[in-house]
Amino acid sequence: MPFRTKETLEAWLTEFAELGYPVSNRLRVMAQDGTDGHDTGLIGLDLLNAGTVTYLQPEPIGSTRWAVTFEAREQDVTLDAGRALELSTELAMVSALCTFLQTKSAAFIASRTTGG
Repeated sequence: MPFRTKETLEAWLTEFAELGYPVSNRLRVMAQDGTDGHDTGLIGLDLLNAGTVTYLQPEPIGSTRWAVTFEAREQDVTLDAGRALELSTELAMVSALCTFLQTKSAAFIASRTTGG
């Protein structure tokens, strides 16, 4: 899918940041090739104060619907109020980014099927 190339996803991240969202410099487009050799779309992030690897990707692969995955942790995380607030702010950004990517993907597909 052309809307899942590294270049397209990086441009969408830039556009998202230009909307005023507090985009983390730890957010990155990651290489992930599908079985046919095409990019499947994968954006990774190490959550602030949580040490949890998190990624956003189309779910299921090939869909315009995006989802957030939190990898399993081996240890508990204890945060004071300030760090919990920082983490919640970052999670709000991740949620908004997931919605943004889903909207951009659906718009891309719609423009291809309607010719505009």
